Amino acid sequence: MSDPVLVEPVRPGIVKLTLNRPEKLNAMNHALVAGLHDALDRLADDRSCRVIVLTGAGRGFCAGLDLGEGATPPAAAGLGRAQAGMTVQKLIAGLVPRMRSVPQPIIAAVNGAASGGGLALALASDVRIAAESARFNVAFVRVGLSGCDIGVSWLLPRLVGASRAFELLLTGRLIDAREADKIGLVTRVVPDDEVVESALETADLIVGNSPFGIRMTKEVMWSQLEIGSLQAGIDLENRTQVLSSFTGDLTEAMAAFVEKRPPQFRDQ
Repeated sequence: MSDPVLVEPVRPGIVKLTLNRPEKLNAMNHALVAGLHDALDRLADDRSCRVIVLTGAGRGFCAGLDLGEGATPPAAAGLGRAQAGMTVQKLIAGLVPRMRSVPQPIIAAVNGAASGGGLALALASDVRIAAESARFNVAFVRVGLSGCDIGVSWLLPRLVGASRAFELLLTGRLIDAREADKIGLVTRVVPDDEVVESALETADLIVGNSPFGIRMTKEVMWSQLEIGSLQAGIDLENRTQVLSSFTGDLTEAMAAFVEKRPPQFRDQ
């Protein structure tokens, strides 16, 4: 039986995570959800990993929950319906804050369907690049549930604005890669066979920057989405910038510029 999530170092500092249930369009069952949690937990402490590229095997990114199999963990055995439901709900929804909290930026290379929980994984990534075949939708509302699930109702309006988010959440309609690009959901659209390579090109640019600076940029950017005022945001930036200046990376970057060479940053 193949691993539901493949972990593959592909370039110095870059690890590719591949959701690996291609026969099911990488729909979420318990093994896939648990495998993604495990992979993120391991990579969070791996200093050699600087950027994570997340993609799906085969024709799809992730088609959401496997409606035939479900994703109920063994820990839910013997629990009542409400308790078991909450156990699986928290397990799946917990992927979003876990993706936020890992120090490495995550780039989603979205191929094919990103529906329901798959949309949530794309939204929880720090950068989204779409293949021409990519399709996105809030699938929950189409199966008799609320459209607000797995962090989507918090993330989506912050990426595309409240007006567009309301329409997508209420209708559950599919949008293609071009519309996703137009509304700012993704950063660019590329041919299907180039989506992972395009994500790796962005990852290479990130790896060229200082490790501590990148970690602080991701951390502060996510915090800024929750901060309630401009001044509080600036206060956070001020403290982070002063903290970053103690790593020695600024001195190295300035020396590299003067000496016309790539900077050699130390991992912190």
